[in-house]
Amino acid sequence: MNILLEYKKIKRTGIMFGCIAGGVLAAGIPVLELTVRSEQYAGLIQSPLQIILEADWKMMAMLNMLLAMTAACMLYHTEYADHAIQRITTLPLREEAVFRGKFLLLAGLCGMALVIEMLSVLFCTLHWFGKEGGAYEACYGAASAGAYPEFMKDLALNFGYCLCMLVPVILMSLLVASACRNMWIALGIDVTCVFMATMIPEKYFALSVVPFALPFRILEGVPMDQAADYLIAAAAEILLIGGAEMIFLKVRRALA
Repeated sequence: MNILLEYKKIKRTGIMFGCIAGGVLAAGIPVLELTVRSEQYAGLIQSPLQIILEADWKMMAMLNMLLAMTAACMLYHTEYADHAIQRITTLPLREEAVFRGKFLLLAGLCGMALVIEMLSVLFCTLHWFGKEGGAYEACYGAASAGAYPEFMKDLALNFGYCLCMLVPVILMSLLVASACRNMWIALGIDVTCVFMATMIPEKYFALSVVPFALPFRILEGVPMDQAADYLIAAAAEILLIGGAEMIFLKVRRALA
């Protein structure tokens, strides 16, 4: 019920269209890259997913984070703009439930953008790497009934992993947005955190698992134990950020 209520709130804000447009923009990156420089990747021996994601995912992840942060700020701006957040306290509806509704809605919107990007990677793989003797055939064998499902499984696992890496950013962005009445302050904090995360050396695991650095990780071509470590880190951050938000809302309600 909360997610339906949150959806009704954003129907006239353009957030839904913005998420679709952001997904299309990110999806266009590998298409443009391979249109212009496909010959550079013709002789590589990695899997087509690894080739595409290693070449383009950092830029796509950056756009996904900016999309999540902007949408989170707008979701809470609609609450603060007309003092709706104060009226919530007079209703039989707790702020924690509002936060959960916004989180589920934003996670669904980001998932929708990732699906668009997944379709783009699918198109790029089959169009540029699926030719006879290409990387697709080298990785999955000649086109057959068994090869295509295996590729789709790898594609789904990769984008499911990317969604898990994005969830801490969604939660963190909502936490910052819920704490700042001014949307631009919240967005500025988030953008600063993203640019700081881009400067973190990847060799330091403890630093590379900060929420705004996780979305740059991919599953393809990564040892399974390392991928599992990042999943555990993401799960721990989801619990910590979610718990911190619940404590913050309780404290703010007590001091109001």
